[in-house]
Parts: sequence; structure tokens; C-alpha cells
Amino acid sequence: MSAITIRPATVEDAAAICAVYNPYIATTTISFEEEPVSAADMAQRIVDVAASSLPWLVACREGRLLGYAYATKWRARPAYRTSVESSVYLDRQEASRGLGTALYQALLDELRAREVHMVIGGIAQPNERSVALHEKLGFRKVAHFSEVGRKFGRWVDVGYWELRLQD
Repeated sequence: MSAITIRPATVEDAAAICAVYNPYIATTTISFEEEPVSAADMAQRIVDVAASSLPWLVACREGRLLGYAYATKWRARPAYRTSVESSVYLDRQEASRGLGTALYQALLDELRAREVHMVIGGIAQPNERSVALHEKLGFRKVAHFSEVGRKFGRWVDVGYWELRLQD
């Protein structure tokens, strides 16, 4: 099996990112979006993240995009400028092979280099794999909100995990 390459995302990756992400929208409560994201909309999201001076990374093997991770501002007000929310998504065929850990670790390294203080991960519940990944990387659970989302005719809870990167 050839090596995985982790690199910054470009707008040219948008369609491949949609191919990874849209199945989560269609079949799970992991994402609270309810309609598939177009490549044009995803390209704009990539541009917006870059404009915020935050990283969006993709993991590829032999030119095939296998997953991605990115960070967005936690909140808009200036005092929150050193806190971000993180997201990571993998092609479902790549789960449980260490790719999520490698991709998320690369994202955390990028955030440390940008002097981000706090990373926050929101996880729709239940999602044992995501919880395990976050806790493996040192995140700790700090909040649980009951029934804050509704998808597929049912209420969904969301837990929040945080990781301090800087003292």
C-alpha cells in the first residue's frame, strides 16, 4: 500500500471532499446538514477557511482524497480569536486504519504553529469512534447538550470536547 500524503486543501479538492462528506449528510446524524453540499459551495468553504488564516488539510493516496480536517473560528467576537472548532471526516472505507489520527494530528500541529490556544470538537451523540479519536488525542469532554438537533425525525444530543494547545 502506498504512502498517505497530507497537504493543504485547494478549491480543486472540493468535489472529492463532497464525495467524502455528502454520505454523512445523507445517512447519519454526524453532520446536522440535511442537503448535499455542491462542489461550488464546498470550494467557497475552503476559500473562507483560508481567508480566516486557518488550516484545511486533505489526506490522499495515489491522488485519491481519503479524508479531510479543518478548523473554523469558534465564535466571531474578537476575544475568541485564539479558539477554533475542528472537524475531521474520512471516506468510510478508511475508518479504523489510523488515518483519522494522522490527519487530526497534522491539523493540531498546524494550529499550534498558528498559536491557537483552544480547539473545540462538537460531536453528535452517539458517535463512539469520534469520541475515541478525540480522547486519544487528549481532548476532554466539557459539555453535553440534550436534543439540540433534529434529523431523520429524532432528537440528537451534542457533546463538546476541548484540547488546550498553548499555555
